[in-house]
Amino acid sequence: MTTKNEIESLLFLMDDPDPFVKESVENRLQELGENAVPLLDEYRAEVNTEDAREKVNEIIHKLTFETLEQDFLEILEGGVKTRRSLETAIFTLARFGNPTLRISNYQAKLDHFADIVEHQVKYKLDEKRKMKGFLKFIFEDLNFRGDAEDYHAPRNCFLDKVIDNRKGLPISLSLIVMFVARRLELPFFGINMPIHFMLNYVGDKEELLIDPYDNGAIVTYDQCYFFLKKNNIEARPEHFQIATNMDIILRCIRNLIHSYERKEEMERVVDLRKLLNVAEMYQG
Repeated sequence: MTTKNEIESLLFLMDDPDPFVKESVENRLQELGENAVPLLDEYRAEVNTEDAREKVNEIIHKLTFETLEQDFLEILEGGVKTRRSLETAIFTLARFGNPTLRISNYQAKLDHFADIVEHQVKYKLDEKRKMKGFLKFIFEDLNFRGDAEDYHAPRNCFLDKVIDNRKGLPISLSLIVMFVARRLELPFFGINMPIHFMLNYVGDKEELLIDPYDNGAIVTYDQCYFFLKKNNIEARPEHFQIATNMDIILRCIRNLIHSYERKEEMERVVDLRKLLNVAEMYQG
């Protein structure tokens, strides 16, 4: 058993210039493994500087990544066939940014969102009004929105951070919509359009494209064609097909790789590429 005092001593010694001392500290931390994580997490909450927190974050990541990788592989081996299993996979991926994440706590938050809005959408017969009311709840009442200030920050990819901060990328905002909608049996789906992930509402009477980064605004296919053309991409029919669960998982991992490459945190990129390689094996 380790103690908080030992953890503090080990962290202090990590800055020792003697390579033997540093190696001894790293060996001890590896020996402690995930048993040290609760105390490291407690220490992280008490430190005052961002550098100190980042140092602890990196240690926790190294101690927990192997377990995350195994858990992620098990989810993929079980088959990500349903929206519920996709949700589990996406929250498991969020452990890359927050290894001590309690997934059940955030799933309970999504349950709570669904409970709040259920009475507004369940009994309205007009499906378009139902859809608009639901989007108003997500983007106006809950105030989920795009992060225009720091678009590429990794936090915009991790669903727990998106729920906490109410900011995210088009795909993470889409996932909030899709996962709350799942609890209410509303037909929202993802569209894996290049550059900008979109939402699709497939009602009995009409099918609509929705921009999650523009407060859930309804857009036309012509607007999307123009957007792609402006970004030197020739629009093709497959760009507007409903995304599979594996399409979504792969895009989330690639977004994270891009984010950490921009931050030049290449050790994180190496680990994410391991997850990407695993996920690509299960793409249908």
